[in-house]
Amino acid sequence: MFRNLKLMFDKIRCTKPFHLCRRYVMREPSQPLKRCPKWVCVEDAVKIINSEHLVFIQGGAATPMELVRAMTEHGVCNNLRGVRLLHMCLEGDAPFANPEFEIKARDDVTIQEHFRSVNLYVGANLREAVNEGRADYIPLFLHEAPRLFYEKKITPDIALIHVSMPDVRGFCSLGVTVGCTRAAICAAKVLIAQVNEHMPRSFGDTVIHSSHFDWAVRYDCPLPSVACTPPNDLEQEIGKIIAQRLIEDGATLQLGIGNIPDAVLCALVNHKDLGIHSDVLCDAMVDLVERGNITNRCKIKHRGRMIGSMAIGTKRLYDFLHNNPFVELLAMDYVNNPGAVSTQPKMTAINSCIEIDLTGQVCSDSLGCKIYSGFGGQLDFLQGAAQSQDGRGKAIIAFPSVTSKGESKIQPMLKLGAGVVVTRAHAHYIVTEHGVAQLFGKTLRQRANALIQIAHPDHRECLEKAAFERLKSTPTKYL
Repeated sequence: MFRNLKLMFDKIRCTKPFHLCRRYVMREPSQPLKRCPKWVCVEDAVKIINSEHLVFIQGGAATPMELVRAMTEHGVCNNLRGVRLLHMCLEGDAPFANPEFEIKARDDVTIQEHFRSVNLYVGANLREAVNEGRADYIPLFLHEAPRLFYEKKITPDIALIHVSMPDVRGFCSLGVTVGCTRAAICAAKVLIAQVNEHMPRSFGDTVIHSSHFDWAVRYDCPLPSVACTPPNDLEQEIGKIIAQRLIEDGATLQLGIGNIPDAVLCALVNHKDLGIHSDVLCDAMVDLVERGNITNRCKIKHRGRMIGSMAIGTKRLYDFLHNNPFVELLAMDYVNNPGAVSTQPKMTAINSCIEIDLTGQVCSDSLGCKIYSGFGGQLDFLQGAAQSQDGRGKAIIAFPSVTSKGESKIQPMLKLGAGVVVTRAHAHYIVTEHGVAQLFGKTLRQRANALIQIAHPDHRECLEKAAFERLKSTPTKYL
């Protein structure tokens, strides 16, 4: 009789979701459990999502798009209300944020949405929803994002994740995106996994045992391909200036996504023994690895390995990542932590911005009052590079001197409502196609002079007049 009771208990334990357990504790994803995932179709997997649930969604190129699609249809068909979706930047469509999915009363007054997106970083597919009040944004340094889960400030009811096929021992990989996903998995009550044979198996903080999945859905599809357009002549000039004047052999690099970071990487073909410690890994880095420019030989920590938190690019990058011990993807509370960044030799952080004022205040997350992206990892890495323990780090902000409409990106003052992501004190090296302005240790007048020298010539006279009006004296390069 006791044997039968034990078998019955084991059977219950193998199928019982975490949210039904009497006592829930934070999970350890790499530790196998004595339970099995329930393999179901995608429509059955999302049935557990109900009104008022908080759902975490893995982001980047690992966005589980099939689960997102099924969840949206389930929410609309079953008239769910107030489901909150927490995530970083998502790839693909975001149908849950469409205006038609708001629940209306008479006179088109919104009572409640089926879904409300809560962004830790705002991508292009949710920018309009955030600025129209149909979605929310949480400003924070990305190295602090995992704390939201570990300190139980946010506890997801459900996490939607995207993983590789299980190996012979049942272990899967989070593939191309760790970020804050591992922390969310540890805190979530229920896990629903989209299992995809196209997801690469990466090394680092990506390990999760399939026994942690409450529901698993097999859905094979290629990962989203995110390819930047080739850098134009102006962007190539900026890349050359940074590569030739600011990056040394043996430097450890962090670069954001976009044409200027790609232009910098393209200009590094004559550099030696470069290292990578970056939140995002991209295709252009693969070229430098194959050419022998990136060796990670000079790094103090993780010597011989590239370190990132997510990889976004094309199939070439994903194939490079698969089963490659040269690359480790680690959680953002480590990769983006300024203390960890500062330990790397000649740490060089290269990021861009929307605009900068004549005193060095940098706006990177908004166009005036309209949210454009988020804090991201920009200040994490700029601060870490500026505090480099070997005293040879460089914190760089690079951008074209004018916008596509010909407006100067160096402004007398930031636009009304513009968010300051990088303060005057954090701004060190500013680069345009016209040169480098070194701001650290400079007075306001010296800063204004240095920035005017790298502004577009068509705007320098106006900037000089504005600087005199603001500072009540002429900008100067002297103390």
